[in-house]
Amino acid sequence: MRLRRVGTVGSLLFAIGVFAAPAFAASPTGGSMTAGGATAPPGTATTGATGATGATGATGPVSVTPTVPTAPSRAPIVLGKGESPDYVYNGPVYVQGTDGTIAPYVPHTQVASVSGGTVAGVASAGLPHLLVPGSRAEIVNGLAAAPEDAPAAVQHLIWAANKIIGRPYEFGGGHRSFVSTGYDCSGTVSFALHGGHLLKVPLDSSQFEGWGRSGQGQWITILTNPGHAYLDVAGLRLDTSAADDPSQQQGPRWRPLRPANDGYDVRHPTGF
Repeated sequence: MRLRRVGTVGSLLFAIGVFAAPAFAASPTGGSMTAGGATAPPGTATTGATGATGATGATGPVSVTPTVPTAPSRAPIVLGKGESPDYVYNGPVYVQGTDGTIAPYVPHTQVASVSGGTVAGVASAGLPHLLVPGSRAEIVNGLAAAPEDAPAAVQHLIWAANKIIGRPYEFGGGHRSFVSTGYDCSGTVSFALHGGHLLKVPLDSSQFEGWGRSGQGQWITILTNPGHAYLDVAGLRLDTSAADDPSQQQGPRWRPLRPANDGYDVRHPTGF
């Protein structure tokens, strides 16, 4: 009796479970829906409206890398192919004032025509600090104009050397003291390097063979052997010898580069 009741109750629960089916059931074909036993008309479900696209954000500022002048990988120490020792610079020249301002240069005297050291006399302290655009120095009326792209030490070396242009050649000159009435080859090189704050005491040509670093410099190159020394700075030659110089003037002068430098050790200041 108890087993039959349980069976009856189980059948009843099963029946209730069938009739308690969900109110909506999807058609196996996906075409129609049933609601409470009634069949809904077949059809495709409506797709919801697409949401509006958001506004595009403003583009941020584009970073611009400033152009930095590039220094020459190596300052030339010989005349290039096709270059002439008679080359005359005709480009723009500027002068840097004591306050650092730069203005166009207006020459007042032809210093190249002055000889015997007059250029480097008492008035030499007032020589203009000449500048030219780019990375190569140029000869302007016998004086050297420093390149604007050169480091300050290189510019001051050039401006200092201008003070002794035109002094006579004097053996041993510039070795007892940087101040002298005349200069020999290594005395001239020493004076220039001292003007750029790169040398504290004068050296002779043999001592320069072991000074600084071996090889060609980026801005400054010393060419030396036991008998002679001269200097290349930013593409100009500072030398007491008139070799390969059409002017044939002796003593400290700015001169064109030579076609070759055979027989010389090549040195340069550290960092230059």
